[in-house]
Amino acid sequence: MTPPLRVLVIDVGGTHVKVLATGKTDPVKIPSGPTMSAAAMVAAVQKATQGWRYDVVSIGYPSPVLHGRPVQEPVNLGKGWVGFDFERAFGHPVKLLNDAAMQALGSYDGGRMLFLGLGTGLGSAMIVDGELEPMELGHLPYRKGRTYEDYLGEKGRQKLGKKRWREQVFRVVKELQGALEPGYVVLGGGNVRHLRTLPPGCRAGANANAFKGGFLLWKGSGVRATRPGTPRRTEGRAARPRS
Repeated sequence: MTPPLRVLVIDVGGTHVKVLATGKTDPVKIPSGPTMSAAAMVAAVQKATQGWRYDVVSIGYPSPVLHGRPVQEPVNLGKGWVGFDFERAFGHPVKLLNDAAMQALGSYDGGRMLFLGLGTGLGSAMIVDGELEPMELGHLPYRKGRTYEDYLGEKGRQKLGKKRWREQVFRVVKELQGALEPGYVVLGGGNVRHLRTLPPGCRAGANANAFKGGFLLWKGSGVRATRPGTPRRTEGRAARPRS
């Protein structure tokens, strides 16, 4: 019998890169920020995980992904991500997925789910009856010439203050519920902890769900993607993500 794959999961964020592997219980956090390039991320991860054993790599990437490759440079990180050869750099097979989609994958309980990641930026994805659709709602125009991310991201939270930021979270969630009609909303990301209560129809996600999604990419998540490079759910059997 072939032993199960040992997976290294990397959740790339604008403030930290979080890393976990099969058999490990505590994620490693690596500072990121606006100067971190893809090469710098790989070097930092390899240094932090020296001695770890893994066969394959999953990467949650904070920008659009097509055919398993970044198609835009991340807003809150440095340059050099588009066109970077992650498999060559790590020396292992790599599956790369939008970070919000990866956390959505690990948060999904069936039906119509909208995922919103409240972190440095605003991540978003939707899964409808097993069909995963990564989204870029955060960069859409919202109010006063600014985007949803400008209001709900970390910079918006700092500028507005907690009270007004919370009000905006409730307002945006209500608007998106009306437009997209999800059965439930999962609010993930590190800034969920700043919400005293959750908007109606919402539940809090856990950052650990990003790692769960990364592991599922290699185990067969049962979720299907509506665009190449992300996983799809199939009835009765687990499907392998297309690359």
